This record gives sequence, structure tokens and C-alpha cells, in this order.
Amino acid sequence: MEVTPHAGMGVVITGVDLSQPISDDLAEQLVQLYAENGLIFFRDQELSPEDHIHLAGIFGEININRFFSPVPDYPNIAEVRKSPTDKFNIGENWHTDHSYDQIPAMGSILLARQVPATGGDTRWANMYAAYDALSDSMKDKLLTMRAHHSTAKTFANKDAIPEEAKDRLANLDIPIVEAIHPVVIQHPLSGKSALYVNPDFTIRFDGMSEEESQPLLEELWAHSVKPEFICRFKWDVGSIAFWDNRATMHSAMNDYHGQARLMHRITLDGQPLSAAVH
Repeated sequence: MEVTPHAGMGVVITGVDLSQPISDDLAEQLVQLYAENGLIFFRDQELSPEDHIHLAGIFGEININRFFSPVPDYPNIAEVRKSPTDKFNIGENWHTDHSYDQIPAMGSILLARQVPATGGDTRWANMYAAYDALSDSMKDKLLTMRAHHSTAKTFANKDAIPEEAKDRLANLDIPIVEAIHPVVIQHPLSGKSALYVNPDFTIRFDGMSEEESQPLLEELWAHSVKPEFICRFKWDVGSIAFWDNRATMHSAMNDYHGQARLMHRITLDGQPLSAAVH
């Protein structure tokens, strides 16, 4: 196995065939690389759905996303699909998966099944680096704050979802899901501090209205996606990205109209988030 740093964030792991039985030693190495980097990539993998599920089981329990349509016959795997006639792209806005849950998902393992000839890259923002780059006074302010995360702007807002996309999603009629988390979390694996707000799901700070919260939220979002914090990954069929939702935000680029893209995603259970210590 070879491990190479990826530009911006994460590592690329080569010399591993994930369709073959994974030894305890290799599993331990992969878990450690994920914990240390928050983002790991593989290429040229030929995985069956069963292989994909087995790989996920090395890292934790599968969390079935209530809003994505599943792959036929595989309810544990979400289908992320865009056809050549679609304009709307699920996941285009910067976001952190499941931050609206009381216990947000640990991360997602995304496998490319069909990719466009050009476009369709995914970007990640390094939320460790974004926090570290803040001024000391801003850090002191944020360390005592909590924020509300909600599906109100996304899955619960059916007017914002075009008709063409509604067959790719599920459970859009369920009530709004909302949770409160620290604005700066202590990562449960690395112990490092990470900024934990995102444009899709963070709606306001605790004790403040949405209107009062918006200027600071927008400032933090703009700060988090500065070029120096961004990693961009070009997909090929058989590429895999496994990211940590507690250390990153991500965005699926919507620059391939007229082409198809099909991804299979497995999301993993996380654990309650704790505030970073002063």
C-alpha cells in the first residue's frame, strides 16, 4: 500500500484492491489514515454493492439517509444520480452531511459508477485549517457559541427543489429536522478543533434570530471556502472518496449539463459532538 498526499487535503491510497478480503492489519491502517487525514481517496476500484457495504463495515455502522432514494435491492446504499436532461444537482451547495441530526453522520464513502467526460468534480473545505486561520479574538468568540442546523432550507423546502429532482429524493413530506451543535467542535478522533457551520443546514446561532445570525454566518462560510482551504477531486469510474463530516464541508460541482453522473454513497453513523476546549 502506498499513501500520497492529495493537493489541498487528504491522501490518495494506491496498491490496495478493496474487492478482495481486507485483513485486520490493513483495516487498522485504513482507519488510522482516515482519523489522521479526514479525507481519503482510492482509484481504479471494481466494487460490487456487497463489496461497498463490506468496506463501510470496517469503519462503523451504516446510517441510511432518509432523503436519498436507495440503489435498487440495496437499501443501505444511496443513489446520487444526475441525468443528461437534469439541471439541478444534488449537493451543489457547500454543506456537511447530516449536521441537522442530533448525532451527525461520521462520514460518507462515495463510489463513482458513471462520470461525465468533463466536469463533475467534488470539492472539500478543510474545516481544521479554516478554524486555525481565524483571529484569536474570533476563536474566543466562537468557542462559546452553538448553532441551529435544520432541513428547513433544503429537504423541507419543497419549493426549492425542482420537479425533475424529486424522483431522486425521498421523504420530502416529513417534518423539519433540527439539532443544535457547538460552532467549534473537538473532533472525536483527532482531538483537533474544527469549525462546524455550513450554508445548507446552519440557520442561526443559539439565542439569536436568523436575521441577527446571518452576517457572521456568511463571514464564516466565505472564510471557510478560501482557495487555501480547498481540495478538488476529479472522478473516474471506480474512484472512491471517504470524507469526515466533522472535519470537512463539500460541494458537488454542477458543470456537466447534458452528461450523466451516477454515484453510490454509503453514510456511516457518528457520535455526539462536543465543544472544543478553550
